[in-house]
Amino acid sequence: MNPDRRPLSRLWAYATAYRRRIVAATTYSVLNKAFDLAPPVLIGVAIDVVVQQQDSLLARLGFTEPRQQLVLLAVVTFVIWVLESVFEYAYGVTWRNLAQTIQHDLRVDGYDHLQTLDLDYFERRSTGGLMAVLNNDVNQLERFLDSGANDMLQVLTTVVLVGVMFFTLAPSVAWMSFMPIPFILWGSFRFQRRIAPRYAEVREQAAAVNQLLSNNLSGITTIKSFTTERRERQRIETGSHQYQEANRRAITLSSAFSPLIRIVILTGFTATLLAGGFLALQGRIDVGSYSVMVFLTQRLLWPLTRLGQTFDLYQRAMASTNRVLDLLDTKASIVDGPDELAAVDGHIEFESVGFAYTPGFPVIEDLSLTIRAGQTTAIVGATGSGKTTLIKLLLRFYDVTTGSITIEGHDIRTLTLASLRRAVGLVSQDVYLFHGTVRDNITYGKPDATLDEVVAAAKVAEAHDFIVELPDGYESIVGERGQRLSGGQRQRISIARAVLADPPVLVLDEATSSVDNETEAAIQRSLEVITRNRTTIAIAHRLSTVRHADTTYVLDRGQVVERGSHNDLVELDGIYASLWKVQTGEAVPWHIPTAE
Repeated sequence: MNPDRRPLSRLWAYATAYRRRIVAATTYSVLNKAFDLAPPVLIGVAIDVVVQQQDSLLARLGFTEPRQQLVLLAVVTFVIWVLESVFEYAYGVTWRNLAQTIQHDLRVDGYDHLQTLDLDYFERRSTGGLMAVLNNDVNQLERFLDSGANDMLQVLTTVVLVGVMFFTLAPSVAWMSFMPIPFILWGSFRFQRRIAPRYAEVREQAAAVNQLLSNNLSGITTIKSFTTERRERQRIETGSHQYQEANRRAITLSSAFSPLIRIVILTGFTATLLAGGFLALQGRIDVGSYSVMVFLTQRLLWPLTRLGQTFDLYQRAMASTNRVLDLLDTKASIVDGPDELAAVDGHIEFESVGFAYTPGFPVIEDLSLTIRAGQTTAIVGATGSGKTTLIKLLLRFYDVTTGSITIEGHDIRTLTLASLRRAVGLVSQDVYLFHGTVRDNITYGKPDATLDEVVAAAKVAEAHDFIVELPDGYESIVGERGQRLSGGQRQRISIARAVLADPPVLVLDEATSSVDNETEAAIQRSLEVITRNRTTIAIAHRLSTVRHADTTYVLDRGQVVERGSHNDLVELDGIYASLWKVQTGEAVPWHIPTAE
């Protein structure tokens, strides 16, 4: 993002597709205000007709009979009021629909762009903060376009049209009417510069509160289990108070604007009233012209008292616009390669791979391993050894720092992300189910699957029996994140989802780490079926779940330290053998002293 660009120019650059509608809405606003300013002029003309009669302005235009003049005035008045109403409807419909369209497109574009960003972007930001941008900030811009844009245009139109009429009627008095405007504009710009950072702070505090609420609602079970409701209420209260204080500081400044502007306006109105009256008494201007000037001075100056509210709305919207457009301007570092991955057997090579989440703190160092097509390859090691990081690199959630990863001989950085990720199915220990039905979640990777295909996949995953016992079977709602199901049930639905997608490469990331023994046995039976003749990468803490793998790699601090079959590694009597002894009860790594 270019920091020198102002939010309004950034929004105009974004709104290329809407510019014709913006021009049309602007035209309707201007025409509505032009016809809205006509009645004071008509009043002046009417006074001129009554006072001057055959010497009135209309008489000089050829309508000599006073009655004829009044009839003409009535017709013109009727037409003007109709046109004013027509254009009021036109600008109202156009601006509001435009606001809704831009709001919709910004939210969709923002979300769509968000999906292209790297996993690192999400890991460094809160869900609540991103939700605040896509909802609160987009809605704030919509509120400005809905009414504020029209208000600003109509004030500008009023100044221009009234200025033309004043300098035509009485140039010697016109400057008095316009005398307050430079002060008002100067004050408005000063106000804008001072209020802008305060509203930026308001938007930041709003995002912080949104983040707290989102985190707490997601973690409500933990809050209840630790009985920390009071503490969390205090955190929300503190965050909300900070938001309240940020708003208070903005309101304190913005509320002072209108009263000060009224005082400035009063001087211009009083000067016009007196000076114009003196000229009328001296016969230097017509009574009708004086009436027009008095009415128009009020129409000119009093709307400026709302300028503070309009700027207030504008500043809130521009603070939000910057946040939304900053998101859209964020560049993804993980981008598509030029090649599509076609036929996939599943041969994968990690060649001298190095990676660090934070520069200078490597997680993977000079790692090389081979995953052979059609075989099951296990990756084991202590927590923090880099097992899950390898999977993130394979799926290009992150790019390797050094070395390369190839699949079927293609460097994965040269492949499109879609073709790469379609080829690799992931069953994670952290199962995520979307709020919806069981069927929706199983068909997530293949939405056009038939019910027979869904049932077949569920049977392979040993999920069918418990699904049909649910109140609505495959149409049962699983709840947000699948919380209406047990951990084992969620895991089996996740496996059914992978079975239905039928990827050539299957990754099992601790797929049985958080389930009971009975569920683990059921899942293991499922995995034996779906991994047969399929390239499978199994990451596990429980070595019993991968003892039949064709090849097992043992990681320690981001490096391969052992490799071989289960029997080979046990005989090697190294790290794997030590872990195996601990998990089978042959060795106890530590003990709790007992009191004598």
